[in-house]
Amino acid sequence: MQDEQNGRNRARTELRRRLTDGLAQAQLNQTQLAARAGLGRTTVSEALSSKKPVPKATTVAALSRVLKLPVEELLALRRDAEGDGGQRGEAPGSGRLIADWEPHDLEVHPAGPRQTASDAGATGTRALPGYVLREHDRVLGEAVRDVAAGRSRIVILVGTSSTGKTRACWEAVQPLAEKGWRLWHPFDPTRAEAALEDLHRVQARTVVWLNEAQHYLGDRATGERIAAAVHHLLVTPERGPVLVLGTLWPEYLHQYTALPAPKEDDPHSRVRELLSGHTLTVPDAFDARALAAASAVAKGGDQLLADALTRASTDGRITQDLAGAPELLNRYQHASPAARALLEAAMDARRLGVGLHLPQAFLIDAAADYLTDTDYDQLTDDWAEQAFATLAQPVHGKQAPLRRTTPRATRRPPIPTPRADTPASPPAGPVFRLADYLEQHGRTTRNRLCPPASFWHAAHTRLTHPDDLYNLSKAAGQRHRLQWAQLLSHRAADHGSTDALRLLADLRKKDGDWREAKRLLRQAADGGNVDALHDLAVMLHEAGDREGAQPLLQQAADGGNVDALYRLALMRERAGDREGAENLAQEAAGHGSTGALVLLALGRKEAGRAEYLLRQAADHGSAIALCHLAIVREAAGDPDDAKTLAQEAAAHGRADGLYRLAVSRDKAGDEEGAEHLVRQAADHGSSDALYRLAVRQDEAGDKKGAERLFKQAADHGNAAALFQLALIREAAGDPEGAETLALKAADHHDPEAPYRLIMMREEAGDREGAKRLLRQTVDHGITDEILETLWPYGLDPDGTPTPPWEPSAYAPPDRHVSPGRP
Repeated sequence: MQDEQNGRNRARTELRRRLTDGLAQAQLNQTQLAARAGLGRTTVSEALSSKKPVPKATTVAALSRVLKLPVEELLALRRDAEGDGGQRGEAPGSGRLIADWEPHDLEVHPAGPRQTASDAGATGTRALPGYVLREHDRVLGEAVRDVAAGRSRIVILVGTSSTGKTRACWEAVQPLAEKGWRLWHPFDPTRAEAALEDLHRVQARTVVWLNEAQHYLGDRATGERIAAAVHHLLVTPERGPVLVLGTLWPEYLHQYTALPAPKEDDPHSRVRELLSGHTLTVPDAFDARALAAASAVAKGGDQLLADALTRASTDGRITQDLAGAPELLNRYQHASPAARALLEAAMDARRLGVGLHLPQAFLIDAAADYLTDTDYDQLTDDWAEQAFATLAQPVHGKQAPLRRTTPRATRRPPIPTPRADTPASPPAGPVFRLADYLEQHGRTTRNRLCPPASFWHAAHTRLTHPDDLYNLSKAAGQRHRLQWAQLLSHRAADHGSTDALRLLADLRKKDGDWREAKRLLRQAADGGNVDALHDLAVMLHEAGDREGAQPLLQQAADGGNVDALYRLALMRERAGDREGAENLAQEAAGHGSTGALVLLALGRKEAGRAEYLLRQAADHGSAIALCHLAIVREAAGDPDDAKTLAQEAAAHGRADGLYRLAVSRDKAGDEEGAEHLVRQAADHGSSDALYRLAVRQDEAGDKKGAERLFKQAADHGNAAALFQLALIREAAGDPEGAETLALKAADHHDPEAPYRLIMMREEAGDREGAKRLLRQTVDHGITDEILETLWPYGLDPDGTPTPPWEPSAYAPPDRHVSPGRP
């Protein structure tokens, strides 16, 4: 014990000696050192004092970096001095100590000018602005306290570009840094490959850093396997505690969590289950409380925040300002015609599914039709060179609108997968990357625009990556550019995309050429695409060949296709093998798809068996199962349990359980109970409940209150509310606003909305307004053929048809026309 104590004293003495010598060598005083390290003056003084406790790991790391001392060596001394080095004999896990990381290396957006070598005591790094705690930080803090207490957690922060998601994660893990936790950021050679290869090596007391999680979870080849590996890490007690932190844009979250329509692929089933109940929204803007806190920090001497507040205090977009977003937007809006054309071609490419690295030759060819005839005629021979040079110039935060980049070369053998697509050859010539904020801006402002012909031609002639070509072929088809869709599909297939072969097979099937469709699907299946096996089985089943379909479905299921398990379960059910059907449904639930269990439960006449299957689905994370359980318990005469289950479903993102319960109680004559449940459902974001409350407000004469609720329902994607807002704008003399909202309602599965507005204008004698909207509707791609495909009741998130229920005072009508409005 005495030897151990002497060892600690020697380590403490050596640590402070090296820090003091480093301070003398740097020719700084303690006040200057504190400023350079971003620490308090007292913290630095105590760290250097032999009479004070051993400084924290984060303090030692910050001082070491400023004084240009070896960080790892001083942290080792600090661990010896503290006596917490007992684990040094263990094999090192993935990552390194949190205290050893620089936040910018973890992709925290830089802010403010970089210090130069001429600055006294400069380290060449960029200081972080002061941090302002917001509501999502409180939730993150709870997760950190959970893992510190030994319980593994996952939190995925969701927000638009540059809203402070990554910085929030960095601030949240600082208490773990003081406890000696490690942080692992997989990124080499690609993020997805690194994560899949090394997730099994992650040890306890590690933060798994999945910033820009779409690069991991959205990877076509490995995303589902990564989600499964992360899930295994979280639910294996002997590997914990661990904390998995990630960030996502809202559109990626929607993509991964949206349920496919019947007969469509379900490429994100495991990702959807992993994310369920574990996402945390980061708002775009600071609210009044956060702005007040930011002002207080700025008054305390934080110049970065003070500067940002002078520009962004009105709209509260502080983090975007710090990250350089306004200047990026300014550069785009004031760009030359040629530079703007390149940016818009890049925006369209990214929003339609082209990868991060955009070939220069593609952008140049694509830009042609983004220019007016006048601007095109005025192009010089070196227009492209000049435009690219201008767009590569950095803005505030060291970001550039469109910068040249070098894709990281793969230096490891490819990870074996069930897919056998031909490896994509790298693009010839330079490639460029669009700034994140401009990409986000393009997704928002250009989402209804269809790229011009030069874009599709450039994609067909210049792009070579099979995924890029496949994604664009789908985008072309969705925009009724059918010839381009077919050409791009063929080119994607020629470059090894088995998904493109499946798409071509679907087109052949729609044309009635089943023989060619089968041939293409067999080719895709031979290339390792298990989804093609599933599609081929479906074709055989539809043709009446159930015996031929079943072994193919079994092969697809063995290869990991969850939809095949789903179909096999239903086939067993139709054949009368209820036990076999339930076993397969349970197997599918174990792989993240609970739809079969829910569907079988709804088909069981025995209440006890139905409830058993629904509870199994709920145990696997199905919120819709909780909704159905609530209805079952209500019918069984247990209203308290029913309400608890509906509230639990609402906490997992399915507030319609509360709404359905309200419908049931309203039918039973319990108006007060129904009203209470509707309001609860509205508080949890149920768009139907918000819509019904809005209708009631409107009928009661509270027009402003009704409009406010209609807007809330519309924000949750309620098409009926969007149409009501369109009627309000029409009555207010804003026909353009009405048209925009009617078309938006069409985008939210109400394609009749613009037609109803057209007929209203016809009846009112506004022939010109009706014609204008009709042209917009056709350009929008809405046709009678689309109307015929609508399912009258919609779909549940598990992909199963929603069973209809009787309308009541709480059931939303097809449409509501406010008294006194058109």
